[in-house]
Amino acid sequence: MTLTIDLRTPAGGPTAQRSAGRRPRIARSTHPMWFLLPAYAVLLLFFFVPTAFNFIYAFTDWSSFKAAINPVGLDNFTQLASDGTLFRALRITVLYAVLVAIFQNLFGFGLAVLLERDTVVNRIARTFFLIPVLMSALAVGYIFQALLKPSGAVDQLFGIHYAWLADTHWTIVVVALIHAWKWMGLSMLIYLAGLKTIPEDITEAARIDGASRWRSFWRIRVPMLAPAVTFNVATALLGSMNGFDIVQATTGGGPARTTEILNIFIYRTFGQGLFAQATTMSLVLFLLVALMAFPVIYVLRKREAIL
Repeated sequence: MTLTIDLRTPAGGPTAQRSAGRRPRIARSTHPMWFLLPAYAVLLLFFFVPTAFNFIYAFTDWSSFKAAINPVGLDNFTQLASDGTLFRALRITVLYAVLVAIFQNLFGFGLAVLLERDTVVNRIARTFFLIPVLMSALAVGYIFQALLKPSGAVDQLFGIHYAWLADTHWTIVVVALIHAWKWMGLSMLIYLAGLKTIPEDITEAARIDGASRWRSFWRIRVPMLAPAVTFNVATALLGSMNGFDIVQATTGGGPARTTEILNIFIYRTFGQGLFAQATTMSLVLFLLVALMAFPVIYVLRKREAIL
Protein backbone atom coordinates (compact mmCIF):
# COMPACT_ATOMS: atom_id res chain seq x y z
CA MET A 1 0.00 0.00 0.00
CA THR A 2 1.46 3.33 -1.11
CA LEU A 3 0.58 6.56 0.67
CA THR A 4 0.40 9.55 -1.68
CA ILE A 5 0.62 13.02 -0.18
CA ASP A 6 -0.75 15.90 -2.26
CA LEU A 7 1.49 18.92 -1.60
CA ARG A 8 -0.58 21.30 -3.75
CA THR A 9 -2.45 24.19 -2.19
CA PRO A 10 -5.52 22.85 -0.43
CA ALA A 11 -9.00 23.88 -1.37
CA GLY A 12 -9.81 27.25 0.05
CA GLY A 13 -6.12 28.31 0.06
CA PRO A 14 -4.75 31.58 -1.30
CA THR A 15 -4.48 30.36 -4.89
CA ALA A 16 -8.01 29.00 -4.88
CA GLN A 17 -9.31 32.22 -3.40
CA ARG A 18 -7.56 34.27 -6.08
CA SER A 19 -9.00 32.02 -8.77
CA ALA A 20 -12.46 32.33 -7.27
CA GLY A 21 -12.12 36.12 -7.19
CA ARG A 22 -11.43 36.25 -10.90
CA ARG A 23 -14.45 36.12 -13.13
CA PRO A 24 -13.84 34.55 -16.49
CA ARG A 25 -14.26 36.94 -19.35
CA ILE A 26 -16.94 35.89 -21.78
CA ALA A 27 -16.22 36.98 -25.31
CA ARG A 28 -19.23 38.76 -26.70
CA SER A 29 -20.03 37.32 -30.07
CA THR A 30 -23.14 39.43 -30.56
CA HIS A 31 -23.25 43.02 -31.78
CA PRO A 32 -26.48 44.74 -30.60
CA MET A 33 -25.84 47.79 -32.77
CA TRP A 34 -26.37 45.62 -35.83
CA PHE A 35 -30.03 45.27 -34.90
CA LEU A 36 -30.43 49.01 -35.52
CA LEU A 37 -29.32 48.74 -39.15
CA PRO A 38 -32.81 47.88 -40.55
CA ALA A 39 -34.34 50.83 -38.69
CA TYR A 40 -31.57 53.14 -39.90
CA ALA A 41 -32.03 51.85 -43.45
CA VAL A 42 -35.76 52.58 -43.38
CA LEU A 43 -35.12 56.02 -41.87
CA LEU A 44 -32.50 56.79 -44.49
CA LEU A 45 -34.65 55.59 -47.37
CA PHE A 46 -37.96 57.17 -46.42
CA PHE A 47 -36.86 60.31 -44.53
CA PHE A 48 -33.33 61.53 -45.14
CA VAL A 49 -33.21 60.80 -48.88
CA PRO A 50 -36.61 62.45 -49.64
CA THR A 51 -35.64 65.40 -47.46
CA ALA A 52 -32.39 65.81 -49.37
CA PHE A 53 -34.21 65.65 -52.70
CA ASN A 54 -36.71 68.16 -51.34
CA PHE A 55 -33.89 70.68 -51.05
CA ILE A 56 -32.74 69.86 -54.57
CA TYR A 57 -36.00 69.83 -56.53
CA ALA A 58 -37.17 73.10 -54.96
CA PHE A 59 -34.63 74.87 -57.15
CA THR A 60 -35.66 73.19 -60.42
CA ASP A 61 -38.56 73.39 -62.93
CA TRP A 62 -39.69 69.80 -62.32
CA SER A 63 -43.25 69.27 -63.55
CA SER A 64 -45.41 66.82 -65.45
CA PHE A 65 -45.39 69.13 -68.46
CA LYS A 66 -41.65 68.87 -69.13
CA ALA A 67 -39.48 65.88 -69.86
CA ALA A 68 -36.25 67.44 -68.59
CA ILE A 69 -35.49 68.91 -65.18
CA ASN A 70 -33.50 72.13 -65.24
CA PRO A 71 -32.23 74.33 -62.38
CA VAL A 72 -34.03 77.65 -62.02
CA GLY A 73 -32.48 79.07 -58.85
CA LEU A 74 -34.89 81.01 -56.64
CA ASP A 75 -37.58 81.45 -59.30
CA ASN A 76 -40.02 79.13 -57.53
CA PHE A 77 -39.71 81.08 -54.28
CA THR A 78 -40.13 84.46 -55.93
CA GLN A 79 -43.13 83.26 -57.93
CA LEU A 80 -44.89 81.90 -54.85
CA ALA A 81 -44.12 85.02 -52.86
CA SER A 82 -45.31 87.37 -55.58
CA ASP A 83 -48.89 86.10 -55.94
CA GLY A 84 -49.60 86.09 -52.19
CA THR A 85 -51.05 82.57 -52.17
CA LEU A 86 -48.17 81.14 -50.17
CA PHE A 87 -48.38 83.79 -47.45
CA ARG A 88 -52.13 83.30 -47.14
CA ALA A 89 -51.65 79.55 -46.68
CA LEU A 90 -48.90 80.19 -44.13
CA ARG A 91 -51.13 82.57 -42.19
CA ILE A 92 -53.99 80.06 -42.13
CA THR A 93 -51.61 77.28 -41.08
CA VAL A 94 -50.25 79.27 -38.14
CA LEU A 95 -53.76 80.32 -37.06
CA TYR A 96 -54.98 76.73 -37.28
CA ALA A 97 -52.00 75.45 -35.27
CA VAL A 98 -52.49 78.04 -32.51
CA LEU A 99 -56.21 77.26 -32.23
CA VAL A 100 -55.57 73.53 -32.06
CA ALA A 101 -52.89 73.98 -29.39
CA ILE A 102 -55.22 76.11 -27.26
CA PHE A 103 -58.29 73.87 -27.56
CA GLN A 104 -56.40 70.60 -27.21
CA ASN A 105 -54.63 71.68 -24.03
CA LEU A 106 -57.74 73.21 -22.49
CA PHE A 107 -59.76 70.05 -23.13
CA GLY A 108 -56.94 67.74 -22.05
CA PHE A 109 -56.23 69.67 -18.86
CA GLY A 110 -59.90 69.86 -17.94
CA LEU A 111 -60.38 66.13 -18.46
CA ALA A 112 -57.25 65.32 -16.46
CA VAL A 113 -58.47 67.36 -13.48
CA LEU A 114 -61.99 65.96 -13.77
CA LEU A 115 -60.88 62.32 -14.03
CA GLU A 116 -57.89 62.45 -11.68
CA ARG A 117 -59.38 60.26 -8.95
CA ASP A 118 -58.89 56.53 -9.52
CA THR A 119 -62.49 55.40 -9.50
CA VAL A 120 -64.07 52.80 -11.75
CA VAL A 121 -66.17 55.42 -13.55
CA ASN A 122 -63.14 57.63 -14.16
CA ARG A 123 -61.09 54.75 -15.53
CA ILE A 124 -63.85 53.84 -17.97
CA ALA A 125 -64.18 57.51 -18.99
CA ARG A 126 -60.42 57.77 -19.59
CA THR A 127 -60.60 54.77 -21.90
CA PHE A 128 -63.43 56.31 -23.92
CA PHE A 129 -61.56 59.60 -24.32
CA LEU A 130 -58.49 57.72 -25.55
CA ILE A 131 -60.41 55.94 -28.31
CA PRO A 132 -60.32 58.94 -30.73
CA VAL A 133 -56.52 59.02 -30.41
CA LEU A 134 -56.39 55.50 -31.83
CA MET A 135 -58.80 56.27 -34.66
CA SER A 136 -57.71 57.34 -38.12
CA ALA A 137 -57.67 61.12 -38.52
CA LEU A 138 -59.25 60.75 -41.95
CA ALA A 139 -62.09 58.66 -40.47
CA VAL A 140 -62.66 61.27 -37.75
CA GLY A 141 -62.84 63.98 -40.39
CA TYR A 142 -65.42 62.12 -42.48
CA ILE A 143 -67.52 61.34 -39.39
CA PHE A 144 -67.70 65.00 -38.41
CA GLN A 145 -68.28 66.01 -42.01
CA ALA A 146 -71.38 63.80 -42.00
CA LEU A 147 -72.52 65.12 -38.62
CA LEU A 148 -72.07 68.82 -39.45
CA LYS A 149 -73.35 68.90 -43.01
CA PRO A 150 -76.62 70.78 -43.73
CA SER A 151 -79.59 68.86 -42.28
CA GLY A 152 -77.09 66.52 -40.66
CA ALA A 153 -77.32 64.85 -37.27
CA VAL A 154 -76.25 67.97 -35.33
CA ASP A 155 -78.83 70.20 -37.01
CA GLN A 156 -81.57 67.64 -36.47
CA LEU A 157 -80.59 67.06 -32.84
CA PHE A 158 -80.63 70.72 -31.85
CA GLY A 159 -83.28 71.82 -34.30
CA ILE A 160 -81.09 74.49 -35.91
CA HIS A 161 -79.79 75.11 -39.38
CA TYR A 162 -76.27 76.48 -39.47
CA ALA A 163 -73.54 76.12 -42.06
CA TRP A 164 -70.92 74.65 -39.70
CA LEU A 165 -68.46 73.88 -42.49
CA ALA A 166 -69.45 76.64 -44.91
CA ASP A 167 -68.88 79.78 -42.86
CA THR A 168 -65.89 81.76 -44.10
CA HIS A 169 -65.21 83.16 -40.62
CA TRP A 170 -65.85 80.32 -38.18
CA THR A 171 -65.16 77.13 -40.14
CA ILE A 172 -61.44 77.27 -39.28
CA VAL A 173 -62.44 77.28 -35.59
CA VAL A 174 -64.79 74.31 -36.09
CA VAL A 175 -62.11 72.29 -37.87
CA ALA A 176 -59.58 73.17 -35.14
CA LEU A 177 -62.08 71.94 -32.52
CA ILE A 178 -62.41 68.64 -34.40
CA HIS A 179 -58.63 68.26 -34.50
CA ALA A 180 -58.40 69.08 -30.78
CA TRP A 181 -61.19 66.59 -29.99
CA LYS A 182 -59.28 63.82 -31.70
CA TRP A 183 -56.05 64.40 -29.75
CA MET A 184 -57.34 65.70 -26.39
CA GLY A 185 -57.13 62.16 -24.96
CA LEU A 186 -53.37 62.18 -25.41
CA SER A 187 -53.06 65.56 -23.67
CA MET A 188 -55.31 64.25 -20.90
CA LEU A 189 -52.99 61.28 -20.41
CA ILE A 190 -49.89 63.49 -20.16
CA TYR A 191 -51.56 65.86 -17.70
CA LEU A 192 -52.79 62.91 -15.64
CA ALA A 193 -49.25 61.56 -15.45
CA GLY A 194 -48.05 64.98 -14.31
CA LEU A 195 -50.74 65.23 -11.63
CA LYS A 196 -49.93 61.75 -10.32
CA THR A 197 -46.24 62.61 -9.86
CA ILE A 198 -46.89 65.64 -7.64
CA PRO A 199 -45.98 64.68 -4.03
CA GLU A 200 -48.94 64.81 -1.66
CA ASP A 201 -46.68 66.14 1.11
CA ILE A 202 -46.51 69.52 -0.62
CA THR A 203 -50.27 69.92 -0.89
CA GLU A 204 -50.72 68.67 2.67
CA ALA A 205 -48.22 71.27 3.90
CA ALA A 206 -50.12 73.98 2.01
CA ARG A 207 -53.40 72.96 3.64
CA ILE A 208 -51.78 72.98 7.07
CA ASP A 209 -50.56 76.51 6.37
CA GLY A 210 -54.12 77.55 5.69
CA ALA A 211 -54.24 77.50 1.87
CA SER A 212 -57.59 76.60 0.40
CA ARG A 213 -57.96 73.70 -2.01
CA TRP A 214 -58.47 76.10 -4.93
CA ARG A 215 -55.44 78.20 -4.01
CA SER A 216 -53.15 75.21 -3.49
CA PHE A 217 -54.27 73.83 -6.85
CA TRP A 218 -53.44 76.97 -8.84
CA ARG A 219 -50.38 78.07 -6.87
CA ILE A 220 -48.75 74.67 -6.28
CA ARG A 221 -50.07 71.89 -8.49
CA VAL A 222 -50.50 73.80 -11.75
CA PRO A 223 -46.96 75.29 -11.75
CA MET A 224 -45.56 71.79 -11.14
CA LEU A 225 -47.22 70.67 -14.40
CA ALA A 226 -44.79 72.81 -16.42
CA PRO A 227 -43.05 69.79 -18.09
CA ALA A 228 -46.43 68.38 -19.14
CA VAL A 229 -47.45 71.78 -20.51
CA THR A 230 -44.21 71.98 -22.50
CA PHE A 231 -44.75 68.57 -24.07
CA ASN A 232 -48.44 69.06 -24.84
CA VAL A 233 -48.13 72.57 -26.27
CA ALA A 234 -45.12 71.68 -28.43
CA THR A 235 -46.63 68.47 -29.82
CA ALA A 236 -50.04 70.06 -30.44
CA LEU A 237 -48.60 73.16 -32.11
CA LEU A 238 -46.07 71.42 -34.31
CA GLY A 239 -48.28 68.41 -35.05
CA SER A 240 -51.18 70.55 -36.24
CA MET A 241 -48.89 72.51 -38.55
CA ASN A 242 -48.34 69.24 -40.39
CA GLY A 243 -52.05 68.48 -40.38
CA PHE A 244 -53.85 67.36 -43.51
CA ASP A 245 -56.33 64.53 -42.96
CA ILE A 246 -59.03 66.24 -40.90
CA VAL A 247 -59.06 69.42 -42.98
CA GLN A 248 -59.14 67.46 -46.22
CA ALA A 249 -62.00 65.24 -45.03
CA THR A 250 -64.16 68.02 -43.57
CA THR A 251 -63.73 71.04 -45.84
CA GLY A 252 -61.06 70.22 -48.43
CA GLY A 253 -59.67 73.69 -47.83
CA GLY A 254 -62.97 75.55 -48.24
CA PRO A 255 -65.11 77.50 -48.03
CA ALA A 256 -63.43 80.05 -50.29
CA ARG A 257 -60.04 78.55 -49.32
CA THR A 258 -60.38 79.88 -45.75
CA THR A 259 -59.19 76.54 -44.30
CA GLU A 260 -56.57 75.85 -46.95
CA ILE A 261 -53.60 75.11 -44.75
CA LEU A 262 -50.21 74.65 -46.36
CA ASN A 263 -50.43 70.87 -46.71
CA ILE A 264 -53.75 71.20 -48.56
CA PHE A 265 -52.12 73.78 -50.82
CA ILE A 266 -49.18 71.45 -51.46
CA TYR A 267 -51.55 68.58 -52.21
CA ARG A 268 -53.48 70.61 -54.78
CA THR A 269 -50.34 72.00 -56.41
CA PHE A 270 -48.79 68.55 -56.72
CA GLY A 271 -52.04 67.20 -58.18
CA GLN A 272 -51.83 69.88 -60.88
CA GLY A 273 -48.46 68.51 -62.00
CA LEU A 274 -46.44 71.43 -60.61
CA PHE A 275 -44.03 69.24 -58.71
CA ALA A 276 -41.30 71.83 -58.24
CA GLN A 277 -43.69 74.39 -56.75
CA ALA A 278 -45.17 71.77 -54.42
CA THR A 279 -41.68 70.75 -53.35
CA THR A 280 -40.82 74.40 -52.72
CA MET A 281 -43.87 74.82 -50.49
CA SER A 282 -43.05 71.65 -48.56
CA LEU A 283 -39.55 73.03 -48.02
CA VAL A 284 -41.06 76.28 -46.74
CA LEU A 285 -43.28 74.28 -44.36
CA PHE A 286 -40.26 72.31 -43.14
CA LEU A 287 -38.37 75.52 -42.43
CA LEU A 288 -41.41 77.11 -40.78
CA VAL A 289 -41.87 74.15 -38.42
CA ALA A 290 -38.17 74.19 -37.57
CA LEU A 291 -38.17 77.95 -36.96
CA MET A 292 -41.22 77.69 -34.69
CA ALA A 293 -40.12 74.57 -32.86
CA PHE A 294 -36.91 75.88 -31.34
CA PRO A 295 -38.27 79.19 -29.95
CA VAL A 296 -41.43 77.55 -28.58
CA ILE A 297 -39.52 74.76 -26.85
CA TYR A 298 -36.91 77.23 -25.59
CA VAL A 299 -39.53 79.54 -24.06
CA LEU A 300 -41.43 76.66 -22.47
CA ARG A 301 -38.28 75.09 -21.04
CA LYS A 302 -37.22 78.46 -19.67
CA ARG A 303 -40.64 78.73 -18.05
CA GLU A 304 -40.05 75.32 -16.45
CA ALA A 305 -36.79 76.55 -14.94
CA ILE A 306 -38.48 79.67 -13.52
CA LEU A 307 -41.33 77.69 -12.01
